[in-house]
Amino acid sequence: MRTVVADHYPTRDRSECTVSVRQDPVTWVEPNRSAPPGGPLSAREFSDYDARGFHSAPALVSTRDVFELGDEMHRLAADTGLRGDGRVIRENGSGDVRSVFDVHLLSSVVDEIIRRPEVVGIVRQILGSDVYVHQSRLNLKPGFGGGAFYWHSDFETWHAEDGMPTPRAASISIALTDNHGYNGGLMIMPGSHRKFVSCGGSTPDDYFKESLVSTAPPTGSPDEKTLTGMANEHGIEVMTGPAGSATVFDSNCMHGSNGNITPFARSNLFIVFNSVENTPAEPYAAPAPRPTYLGSRDFTPIR
Repeated sequence: MRTVVADHYPTRDRSECTVSVRQDPVTWVEPNRSAPPGGPLSAREFSDYDARGFHSAPALVSTRDVFELGDEMHRLAADTGLRGDGRVIRENGSGDVRSVFDVHLLSSVVDEIIRRPEVVGIVRQILGSDVYVHQSRLNLKPGFGGGAFYWHSDFETWHAEDGMPTPRAASISIALTDNHGYNGGLMIMPGSHRKFVSCGGSTPDDYFKESLVSTAPPTGSPDEKTLTGMANEHGIEVMTGPAGSATVFDSNCMHGSNGNITPFARSNLFIVFNSVENTPAEPYAAPAPRPTYLGSRDFTPIR
């Protein structure tokens, strides 16, 4: 039984979506402090992240890093030892690899990169605490076949199905290929992170098995009326950039991506960092927690 904080973000187990104001800070600083804590982000970048919910870094990792990460991506996608493993998600129909989870545990290359000060230091600065890896994955969108990821708030899922109390978490998406506006790049509604969308529906047993392969999951997805209102209010920006660039974004940003019908593949390394002061317990709106490769229960801080 959960005995910690009250649920300020109720979701699911309802017939329709509702929108409420976020109850927690986006950036965490010490009381009465006028400047952001030390870290890779400038005061302007820190302020922009607070207002818009994301930060774009034009060259977070080197070209050599991109090549090494690309090799790791292809190695893991082809690893026969992972065939049938729940950490490997495949596209419906084609059977192409869609995502590989737990990559910081499967790859020493990934593990080394996420510990770098210029990477983990950004989220420590934003969240104002030590952090641990809640989830890691490689997302692959091959040309002529990469499927869409429907609009959603990551925090809604992590709250409902993993038991994460508040949105004191952030993700870093590192481009392993050039991300264009036309090959399924990440789309974010700037400023949407300051509102929480409580979604309709209920969470069945083992729902993650369906939601991870669906291009429009039936539970945990905002309805079209809600999305239209948010898009009209906040607009939509597409995160483009060369391989090695990165987007850091708040866990409650409304985001998604189109499918990729171009010849140009799009692949990203995706790392979710959560504050050690925001560790999950029992899920708020699911029968049981998801597997640990989707929501880690190892809260050891990244060093």
